[in-house]
Amino acid sequence: MKISCAVMVAAQAVAVCAGLTTDAVAQGRPSSAELQAVVAVEAARKAGEPELYALLKTMPKGGELHMHLSGAVYAETFIAEGAKLGLCVASVDAGSPAVPVGQGAVRFVKPSATGCATGQVPASDAFKRQPLYDDLVDSFSMRSFVPTQGINGHDQFFATFERFGSVQGVGGEWLDEVATRAAAQNEQYLEIMHTPPFIKAATLGYKLGWPEGAEHSVTHEQLAQLRDALLKGGLRQEVADDSRALDAMEQQRNEIERCKETAGSERSAGCDVSTRYLYQVLRGFAPQQVFAQTLLGFETASADPRFVGINFVMPEDGYLSMRDYHLQMQMLEYLHSVYPKVHIALHAGEVAPGLVPPDGLTFHIREAVELAHAERIGHGVDVLYEKDSAGLLKDMAEKHVAVEINLTSNDVILGIKGSDHPLAAYRKAHVPFTLSTDDEGVSRIDLTHEYVRAVEEQGLGYLDLKQSARSALEFSFLPGESLWRAKGQYTQRINTCAAAITAKSEPAESCRKFLQENKKAAEEWELEQRLANFEDKLTASRL
Repeated sequence: MKISCAVMVAAQAVAVCAGLTTDAVAQGRPSSAELQAVVAVEAARKAGEPELYALLKTMPKGGELHMHLSGAVYAETFIAEGAKLGLCVASVDAGSPAVPVGQGAVRFVKPSATGCATGQVPASDAFKRQPLYDDLVDSFSMRSFVPTQGINGHDQFFATFERFGSVQGVGGEWLDEVATRAAAQNEQYLEIMHTPPFIKAATLGYKLGWPEGAEHSVTHEQLAQLRDALLKGGLRQEVADDSRALDAMEQQRNEIERCKETAGSERSAGCDVSTRYLYQVLRGFAPQQVFAQTLLGFETASADPRFVGINFVMPEDGYLSMRDYHLQMQMLEYLHSVYPKVHIALHAGEVAPGLVPPDGLTFHIREAVELAHAERIGHGVDVLYEKDSAGLLKDMAEKHVAVEINLTSNDVILGIKGSDHPLAAYRKAHVPFTLSTDDEGVSRIDLTHEYVRAVEEQGLGYLDLKQSARSALEFSFLPGESLWRAKGQYTQRINTCAAAITAKSEPAESCRKFLQENKKAAEEWELEQRLANFEDKLTASRL
């Protein structure tokens, strides 16, 4: 059915007013179906947040590149798991003789041989006492949090992880939760940050110690000697442990989701969400531990293709994280020279004025890009405070270093939102970006919420959201070649797959073979088909 002239005129008029002068226009002349989607998103924005959420939940989003597995799980899941594991609830306040009920911070602890200690209660009591249940949800997330003297959103956010940290051995349930939620929002791919076992590597690191005189700067030669000592000491033995741990998690997920069942049975939609993993390294510890764990991460990613890269986590403003930041970037520079095929994404610039001294805002992103060879930057909030910020942005754009944008996380942790957020600066400089959640369980959000926030707070339109969805796959660390001819430019596909992609089209034989050999391109082809279907439905609904 043809679109009427009246509809086309209205669509073009709204499009001009709804962001088509942004970076998205550079991706090519919008099609009539895209213009209809622009109109639909703008109309939903005017109708209110629930209407916008309902529309954007069905929008294909490609995937998510910045998600911590434990932080992505909702508090209600932890409570149920804590009860199954027989954990106890204790007060966070060391001076409290008993678990507070109604307005107190609480945490899970493992019971002793005789059960819960005096002043503690079984986690299962939460199902009989609503105030206790509420305290657990509030303690494990940002729900109901109100800043008080000496405790801000940053403190509450990072404190949650220790509080539910006793929940162990249920990683498959966590994978099921995040994959099922992703499927419900029309996502295809998750690149999940996860910390596999590393105690053996850390113990060996402390045994060997750190090179003398390398407290502030370390050479490749010193790191090479330390690497050799760690490998001779048996560090590689833990690589197999990490793969086995992931095997167990994925098997548990597959059993929960019935992924071996045929389509149309009880098989969960979550089975169709592809997952890969980034090896999390804990940056807030002594350098000998950080290097040992980082080396283990590079070794594991080299041996197990499910681990597609590494990332550093923990508060970037922590004492050791700040003191050793340059040292840690030197570690990555060296290890990249030894393992050039292992991808690197880094939390960098997750700091704000007042949280750290002014000098602490001036070099983190630049060193991550120039010294550590980061291919993606997570957060990047302080970019305009960096030395020669304009030059840094230009460099990121030219090198195609993408930034992972976490709007809600940046708000609740750093107090950065609206016009204070650097997303507009990244877009103006043509730095590729993709929206993500960071820790959707702790923040009690989902990826659709971030798309809504990007529209309402940052002024993004449909074409900008579409670009973010495409970039989530284009800048992923999925193996294989891209569907697109130029990195991050979504105007021309490679010649093999240049034919138009519709909601019902099938790839030509040569394209099908290419997609079978290149996982990234295959996911991108599927996204284009999902986007075509989404836009066709919006067009039909408006005729």
